[in-house]
Amino acid sequence: MAFTAADVKTLREMTGVGMLDCKKALAETDGDMDKAVELLREKGLAAAQKKAGRIAAEGMAYAEVFADGAALVEVNAETDFVAKNDKFVEFVKDVCYVVGKWGPVDMETLMTLPYRKTGLTVEQALQEKILTIGENIKIRRFERYDSGVSVAYNHMNGRIGVLLNMEVSAGLEENEKVIELGKDIAMQIAAMNPAFLDKSDVSQETLDKEKEIQLAMMANDPKMAAKPEKVKEGIVMGKLGKYYEENCLMQQAFVKENKVSVEKHVAAVAKEVGGSIQVKGFHRFERGEGLEKKEENFAEEIAKQLGQA
Repeated sequence: MAFTAADVKTLREMTGVGMLDCKKALAETDGDMDKAVELLREKGLAAAQKKAGRIAAEGMAYAEVFADGAALVEVNAETDFVAKNDKFVEFVKDVCYVVGKWGPVDMETLMTLPYRKTGLTVEQALQEKILTIGENIKIRRFERYDSGVSVAYNHMNGRIGVLLNMEVSAGLEENEKVIELGKDIAMQIAAMNPAFLDKSDVSQETLDKEKEIQLAMMANDPKMAAKPEKVKEGIVMGKLGKYYEENCLMQQAFVKENKVSVEKHVAAVAKEVGGSIQVKGFHRFERGEGLEKKEENFAEEIAKQLGQA
């Protein structure tokens, strides 16, 4: 079956793959459009395997609240340039939608779920994007809430994504003051990066380690080393209070009014709206945190491409 230039254009629009590859696929499948799409997907799987070892530490963290649930995802790519690509951004948002709608329990399950607006699974859509964009792309992690009031906050075009979850009195789910509170706290989480929700969440092991560090610092300070042990103990307890203020969201100073803690601000808003508000949890993803980033040597890369290295 013959094919025309219009067929090549159609296949390119369907897959996002380059004209030359589309033409080859149509030639190999004797002009059968469906088989050509399938062939390009198969090549995408092969391309993905070749790219799987390449470092993907750029990308995007993204949070959104949907009708079926609220989700936060991080999807990585190899370069910042691709992370700003419209197709990549759309893919990240669609993956977030899938997580919010279906609530997968793990990454393996997520990969089998139907991708948004297509007949593909998430895994198949990922392989297509790798083929189209030409970089290794990885869905790194995700979180979801399916009850209570959730608020999403995205900072600096995907550098940081935050998902906050609150439990509120009936009738307050869409209250403007409650939603504003959620956004303010989500912004605080993005800025201050608390390690814990509340001081009650800090383990005894963590406290013991912090106490050990403080005592060691005093032992190495000539002015403090000679003080009685009881005095040192009191100083350490004071420093642990400071630790809570720095590392626990509810004990942190509220960024918009630093004379009160987040905990007290939440209580004040609850009193104002005439109900109860409890911050139940949060997740904060920062793009590429903990990942080794690729060190580029552009001269060497160009030399390789020119066959000089």
